[in-house]
Amino acid sequence: MSILIYAESAEGKFKKVAFELASYAKKIAETTGQTVTALTINISDVSELSKYGVDKVLKVTNDKLANFTAKAYADAVKQAAEKESAKLILLSSTTDSLYLAPLVSVALNAGFASNVVGLPVNMSPFQVKRNAFSNKAFNITEIASDIKVLCLGKNSYGIFENAGAAAAEDFSPSISDADFGVKVQSVEKGSGKVTIADADIVVSGGRGLKGPENWGMLEDLAAVLGAATACSKPVSDLGWRPHSEHVGQTGKPVATNLYIAVGISGAIQHIAGINSSKVKVVINADADAPFFKVADYGIVGDAFEILPKLTEKLKAFKAQNS
Repeated sequence: MSILIYAESAEGKFKKVAFELASYAKKIAETTGQTVTALTINISDVSELSKYGVDKVLKVTNDKLANFTAKAYADAVKQAAEKESAKLILLSSTTDSLYLAPLVSVALNAGFASNVVGLPVNMSPFQVKRNAFSNKAFNITEIASDIKVLCLGKNSYGIFENAGAAAAEDFSPSISDADFGVKVQSVEKGSGKVTIADADIVVSGGRGLKGPENWGMLEDLAAVLGAATACSKPVSDLGWRPHSEHVGQTGKPVATNLYIAVGISGAIQHIAGINSSKVKVVINADADAPFFKVADYGIVGDAFEILPKLTEKLKAFKAQNS
């Protein structure tokens, strides 16, 4: 019997969440005496997974699956779970996997828990800790079904190397035309920048930056940190930045290692969407901005003075330590 993970990828490379999921699965497998099997889709070199405790890789190569289609991918995961007699199926809490996981759970008649933030609290009965109420609280969820599907929250467990030798096996699930009721017409991707979904650090700007012409300061800081840039809802509504950069409860939720908010007052919807980030730094001229109440570190001052100085200090630090 094996624990099955769906190892997400993009453009032929594994996403970081795949390695976190593998690390998480391996730890459970060590306590239960199971192995870890990873399902990959259209990845030629899967050897990297063996660094994180994966024992076996089921490689799916299918041109029809070049673009993510939830129903087709769910069919592939279901058939992989049946092949491996997997009772525990693990996915990440990414946008794609949060579409995918409920379809998988229905297909397997399995219990489902999303936003899991730690190893199972108990194995019998099976209980997991989860984020609840827009990351303001935790709950303990019990799953009584024989088969269980979990979505692990991003950056909630960590990545741990556990080197081994993963055996790769070609796998050809039966994918029907009915799985492609939704057609992908085009895919637009940014290039040369860290995406919000994959970023460990996000630098986010609000109306305090006063206009899109001032975004260069934010981008300079992000470039030094290797961070993604983001924005608050009012900024995207004003058209200063694309809606793809809007983070918060009504935009993209983030759970980064470091979140830097510049000129963002801290509306409750924004804070709810970034509250899972481990360290929150706020730069704002208004000492009474609500964001300071949830910040780990705060700087009261003019962002137009602080950002250039901070960027230069970080550049000098990197130069000294390179």
